[in-house]
Amino acid sequence: MGSPNGGIIGVVNPTSFGKCTQTVTTASGTLTTQPGTRSVAVVVVAGGGGGGGAFQNCNGGGGGGGAGGLRTNSSFSVCGATAYPITVGAGGAGKISNACQGGDGTSSIFSTITATGGGGSGTSKCNSPVNQGRPGGSGGGGGAASAPLPATGGTGNTPPVSPPQGNPGGDGTTGPLFRSAGGGGAGASGQPGSTTPGKAGDGGAGSDVSPLFTAPIPNSGVYAGGGGGGGRTPAPGGGYTPGAGGTGGGGAGSSPAAAGVSGTANTGGGGGGGRANVCTPSPAVSGGTGGSGIVIVKELNKASGSWPMRAQFQAKKSGTWPVATYDLDYLVVAGGAGGGGANLGCSGGGGGGGAGGHRTSFPGGTKITLASGTSYPITVGGGGGGGGAQTVGTSGSNSVLSTITSTGGGGGSRGGQVAGNAASGGSGGGGAGNSNLSGGTGNSPPTSPSQGNDGGTGDSNDGGGGGGGAGAVGSTATDNEGAAGGAGVANSITGCSVTRAGGGGGGDDQLGVGPGGSGGSGGGGTGGASATNGSAGTVNTGGGGGGAGGNANTSGGSGGSGIVIVRGPSSVTFAVSPGTNTATTLPAPAGGCKVATFTVSGNLTVS
Repeated sequence: MGSPNGGIIGVVNPTSFGKCTQTVTTASGTLTTQPGTRSVAVVVVAGGGGGGGAFQNCNGGGGGGGAGGLRTNSSFSVCGATAYPITVGAGGAGKISNACQGGDGTSSIFSTITATGGGGSGTSKCNSPVNQGRPGGSGGGGGAASAPLPATGGTGNTPPVSPPQGNPGGDGTTGPLFRSAGGGGAGASGQPGSTTPGKAGDGGAGSDVSPLFTAPIPNSGVYAGGGGGGGRTPAPGGGYTPGAGGTGGGGAGSSPAAAGVSGTANTGGGGGGGRANVCTPSPAVSGGTGGSGIVIVKELNKASGSWPMRAQFQAKKSGTWPVATYDLDYLVVAGGAGGGGANLGCSGGGGGGGAGGHRTSFPGGTKITLASGTSYPITVGGGGGGGGAQTVGTSGSNSVLSTITSTGGGGGSRGGQVAGNAASGGSGGGGAGNSNLSGGTGNSPPTSPSQGNDGGTGDSNDGGGGGGGAGAVGSTATDNEGAAGGAGVANSITGCSVTRAGGGGGGDDQLGVGPGGSGGSGGGGTGGASATNGSAGTVNTGGGGGGAGGNANTSGGSGGSGIVIVRGPSSVTFAVSPGTNTATTLPAPAGGCKVATFTVSGNLTVS
């Protein structure tokens, strides 16, 4: 009798021929798997909790809603040609009454995986348990409280699962400030009301699941951010601004003229808290509704061990035979931005250029999966040009590795009385001197973990603000001196610790006595002294260029180019092109790990 496996001796292991089919489900329905599918990557995100109400009294706003629970599995077993019902949870209702906590979100379900709805947040009712946030996937933030009952945040990861599906909400504070707290997010706890003076707590950050799936997916794969705490209209005891929503769809707390912002649909973000209109005839302001959930399923191509030759032949014929894949660490740094220019007759120094976005999995983060034998194009972003006389610095270019994109740094503002705004980017450019301009926004578009920071503000006495760095915001200028660029981040993916993505320093004005603001550690260029050009950011660090010194037609420094590095185990072989890029083997104690380094754009093949 012939062998049932075609003559190959060995254990017959299950295979999955899912053709990498990806299904994004934003409303409840049914998914029928491909006939050959046996394994899927899946994320299940529940509906976010609603923001709590506030009241026309001398208390504060409602807390931010907790994000919906977020659960992932990179290799979940399923059956082929099978219909799986999918439940997508709704967001909890935002509330207006001071006696009502925000509503809980509802659960999302795929097969045996259930993510729990986010907890509704606490309200601002005096001396009452409804001040407290509710438990859930992530907990709701506490509202304002009057002693003796504390406005504690709701517990997250309720019921408990491993890995955790969320985090707790922050605690609200008692009088006389009565600040509300942010709701918990999948990636971080909600901030308590006491975190920042004059401000309610921010919502906790969400989580980035994009490495598990094929781009594009909704909201760039960042889900389950907590809602921000609601604000308080000024009155005896003090007013405060609302908290920001967490990355991943969290809604901001309510401003004076509007209700709390709802969580973004199909992210599981928590709703922002309602605002208190203190001791006035104005009505209370409602909290925001939580964002609905989402379920994403990618049917995998996967095989190991031995299998019947007939099955192998059929799979190859149909184009579903899987290729080997490798989970690899990465560092992707975008090009830094140019510093802003200055001009004759205007004393303001240019803002420093923002550092290029800095994204990495090393050490301990989520790795990227690349297929054997596939040639992957690698883009190394160039540095932006420095601004000439009366010109804003040019933003840096993006660096790209497969599904990972780091955004170029934002250009520094030009100096003078008619200054141009600093640009946003991986890290934001610095604001110019003479005009007191704010720096550009960093981590734009948002990623989790963050790829950069904001630029610093320029000084009305003419010093330019520092560009943001990957590790810190750019410094704010004071008097006539240019400010320092934000620090970069050290990383040892190559076996040696190297700091990259520092912001450019701001330029001095005509009365400045120094050399200009120092560049941030990690390749940031130094700002120019009075009537002097700014220095360039260091090549292949993503450092921002220094801002130009004022009182002359001077130029900002160019940003440094970016870099892309990929690291794998000793069993991997890397082939790189062109020849200026390198593939090396690390010595002990790295255990023979392979490293591919791209200083210019090219191609990477893994085998």
